[in-house]
Amino acid sequence: MNDARSVCCPLIKVARALKAEILYQPHHVSALMVCNVTATDLMSDVLVVDKDNILLVTSLASDQAIRTAHIIGAVAVIIANGKNLPSSMLQVAEELDICVLRTQLPKFETCAILSRMLRIP
Repeated sequence: MNDARSVCCPLIKVARALKAEILYQPHHVSALMVCNVTATDLMSDVLVVDKDNILLVTSLASDQAIRTAHIIGAVAVIIANGKNLPSSMLQVAEELDICVLRTQLPKFETCAILSRMLRIP
């Protein structure tokens, strides 16, 4: 989803734009940059993504989302629709040092905002 016209954006700025709360914040969160986005609830779709600096947008509130993000080297996972997360999900995020955010916005609206921010055509 990232091409010559796309830009990267600090994760903190993305979080503010999405009115997202950071549920697990690695110590290096201020250095994290988002350049690409993938949005799905089907984690097998995520495994075929070959991009750098990915933000995973999902409404799947499970450990699997964090583990999959770790496998592809995602910058962070944002849970859409304000879903409640099981405590095990945040434990896995801490173990794997993956930033986890939650927004009340629906996944579609989240993606629309990200598309404008990152100038994704």
